[in-house]
Amino acid sequence: MNAIAPVGVSAAAFLNRYAGGEGNATRAQAADLLRKAGLPRAGVEAWKYTSLRTLADIAFAGAPVQADAAAVDALLAEAERAYALDAGLPRAVMVNGRFAPGLSRLPDGVSVARFAADVDLAPHDDVASALNALLAEDGLTLTVAPGVDAGRMALLSVVVAPDGVALSVHPRHRIVLGAGARLSVLDLSVGRGDYLNNPVLDVAVAEGGHLIHAKLQTEDPVARHLAVVHAEVAGDASYDSFTLTLGAALARHEVHARLTAEGGIVHVNGAQLLDGRQVADLTSVITHAAPACNSRQTVKNVLAGHARGVFQGKILVERVAQKTDGYQMNQALLLSDTAEIDAKPELEIYADDVRCSHGATVGALDAEQLFYLRSRGVAGDEARAILVKAFLHDAVELMGDAALRAVLDRAVETWWNRKDA
Repeated sequence: MNAIAPVGVSAAAFLNRYAGGEGNATRAQAADLLRKAGLPRAGVEAWKYTSLRTLADIAFAGAPVQADAAAVDALLAEAERAYALDAGLPRAVMVNGRFAPGLSRLPDGVSVARFAADVDLAPHDDVASALNALLAEDGLTLTVAPGVDAGRMALLSVVVAPDGVALSVHPRHRIVLGAGARLSVLDLSVGRGDYLNNPVLDVAVAEGGHLIHAKLQTEDPVARHLAVVHAEVAGDASYDSFTLTLGAALARHEVHARLTAEGGIVHVNGAQLLDGRQVADLTSVITHAAPACNSRQTVKNVLAGHARGVFQGKILVERVAQKTDGYQMNQALLLSDTAEIDAKPELEIYADDVRCSHGATVGALDAEQLFYLRSRGVAGDEARAILVKAFLHDAVELMGDAALRAVLDRAVETWWNRKDA
């Protein structure tokens, strides 16, 4: 679904930066793909609703080694306050795409290694991963040894672009859980200024391991966010993810998850809360490559102003994957007549003993429910807030870690209060 097709617009600005960078086989392959395919536009099926044409018009510069320290500290403090982050929560902090050890408090039970620019990356054929492979400078590998419960940690990304300069950053991360290992990660992105944040995360969960991944994207209203997760999940293991998209002018979060052995579980849930002229896209491909595996995906969209939400979700069931149980649902709540949702759920099934379903719904706030609340003295804005939060509740409740779920709830509250203001 997401392989690069020979249709697009020039990626010359990014390729010019690569010409002076580190070289290895994966980077060379990515450069070749981007030269041939360019950046996708609406004519590419995988990018049918989310064109990257506008990126071709911007000469994104590499981020300076030293960022504005005061701005970074202010963004971190604001995030901690806004989302009531636990002050003692271990964290790994990336600033302008580079690891910042002085701002980090690394957790016990997690081995942390720096990205090496001269090491070949895992090859992937989607556009965002190719762009990342071309220009990645730093990132982290987080490893939990077999049988270890490493608790909870945060992976924080802060981007600060100087006034009048458009930056792009391309962090490359990997999370590896050994057999029976456990880890919960809060993946939070914040920033200020004109930039493109293009993170790629490779996940490998061994047999019996359990990874919880809560992503909260609250970047600058003029920023762009182009992210990909590639997850390999072994037998009786699970990858339980939730992505909450609030920020950026243009955002796409793409998940490619593969269930490789019997009993694996993948959850790719999320919500997109958008206003103004924001565009946000949640795209997923969940591949059942083994029997008796389970996948669940519930995505909810709340769209105001002229915002546009996109959901593309595909469940692929290979012939060997008998007794697959796959479920997918996308729902949208439109708060204005000018908001838009584009949804494309897909099932591609080659096995004959499966239980798979998908669906999509679109609606507005229920006038009768609003009237009921207003008739009992609830003010109009408060009544709408109650109904929106009720709509989102079922999705957010799917997050398996209560502490991370509380962060997501706080973020929803913050978004609504900011929108209402």
